[in-house]
Amino acid sequence: MTIMNDKTREFVAMHRDEDVRELALKAKRVEGLDLSLALDQIAGWQIASKKLPQWASCEGIIYPPHISMEQCSSQFTAQYKSEIAQTLLASAATVRARVSDSAESDTLVAKRAMVDLTGGFGVDFSYLARGFSQATYVERQRHLCDLAEHNMAALGLDQARIVCDDGVEYLDNMDPVDLIYIDPARRDEHGARTYAIEDCTPNVLELRDLLLAKSQCTLVKLSPMLDWRKAVADFDGAVREVHIVATGNECKELLLVLGRPAQVDARDGVDGAGSHRRPAAHAHMGQMDIQARQTSNDKTPLARTRVEQMNGGMDLADTVGSFDGESKAERTVAASHDGRYAAPHVFCVNDDQRIDYDSAAYTQGLRIGGKPLPEAKNYLYEPNASIMKAGCFDLVEERFGVTQIGPSSHLFVSEQQIADFPGRGFAIEAVGSMNKKDIKRLLNGAKQANIAVRNFPLTAPQLRKKLKLADGGTVYLFGTTMQGGDHVLLRTSKI
Repeated sequence: MTIMNDKTREFVAMHRDEDVRELALKAKRVEGLDLSLALDQIAGWQIASKKLPQWASCEGIIYPPHISMEQCSSQFTAQYKSEIAQTLLASAATVRARVSDSAESDTLVAKRAMVDLTGGFGVDFSYLARGFSQATYVERQRHLCDLAEHNMAALGLDQARIVCDDGVEYLDNMDPVDLIYIDPARRDEHGARTYAIEDCTPNVLELRDLLLAKSQCTLVKLSPMLDWRKAVADFDGAVREVHIVATGNECKELLLVLGRPAQVDARDGVDGAGSHRRPAAHAHMGQMDIQARQTSNDKTPLARTRVEQMNGGMDLADTVGSFDGESKAERTVAASHDGRYAAPHVFCVNDDQRIDYDSAAYTQGLRIGGKPLPEAKNYLYEPNASIMKAGCFDLVEERFGVTQIGPSSHLFVSEQQIADFPGRGFAIEAVGSMNKKDIKRLLNGAKQANIAVRNFPLTAPQLRKKLKLADGGTVYLFGTTMQGGDHVLLRTSKI
């Protein structure tokens, strides 16, 4: 790997706040200066200063070309993965302490080991490794291994071991560890983006049994485009937790925690794979701590359900993979209810907003709410991206005292303002139909508005064109479908 010489390092330090394109045009070619490397480092540091501030503050980090920096995990998502790992390990340590004397338990904790089978640039690995005494990075591309070896040393991660090897081959031959992390490449052989698990490299579904055999738990990073319920069903009982991670109200990652399917011991809440079952779901919103008693032993009969995917407010259930009745997903949930294994705990994360729910809510999120609308509809709420992805709308309705405006609209209304709602809130100023008289009353002379649609016959651009409104301003206009099927416009202002 090319390490920067003093001349190049000095150039980077002097110009790292400047525009890279202008530097490429005006910089003088000086003997000993590797200008191409210098420009990559300046561009990389500028991205890292916003995306990876801890890396940016560390002297000596070498950054890859621009595209790798754009695609790598952010500090927020990498730290969240580390939190998941530490929570899982703490739970396992508690179980070990119950069956071992304290000295043996301390030794086991001190020797915790992890393997990242798809190392890449190494951002996720660098945060996960901090909680382990032994951390192995596996990557088949030599230049990335060289980069990781340099950067992990710069970050002070002495426990990191860099291995240049194919991740699947390494998995086949390695000793068991506490945690495996794997982030399959989501591009095909032609460089086109892929989403389905089986189209990624490696195919984690094919590795399921081997991953379960070689680790206490496996953390899998998947495309946020995937339907998490189908992903859970595809792993056929191995998924213990689902984490839907969003930042800036944009879904970034779908994370699955895999563990060995095992009979749950109902007497003490510990399963055969050494993990504690959560007896209740918790939602943490600011200072609120909301509990919902929803265990996997609930014998509530399962209704036949239809899952609808939503994209940008338009109902695309018929075109993007809805599934009905006795689907594999439903059979997976049914198996969790008859005690064969624990249904997954689902976590929705959007920056500092977090909500989670247990296995009974897994099916509750598929149910169409029937709560009648309040007489006074004073406030409108739009859930954040992670809630939208999870689809736990009935749980939100119950826990926050709001009402779904329509069965597929995924907007909520209330009489009173709700503090700490997991999403955006708006004060409703007027509600009307699509006829000309109502539109004139709703707009009341407004020439511009922020327009959004949910379960509405027009797209946002089509509605904007019909209403002849410019974009922006303080008016927020929602097109949606109410209970009963009426298409309405809601004029609101942001709270």
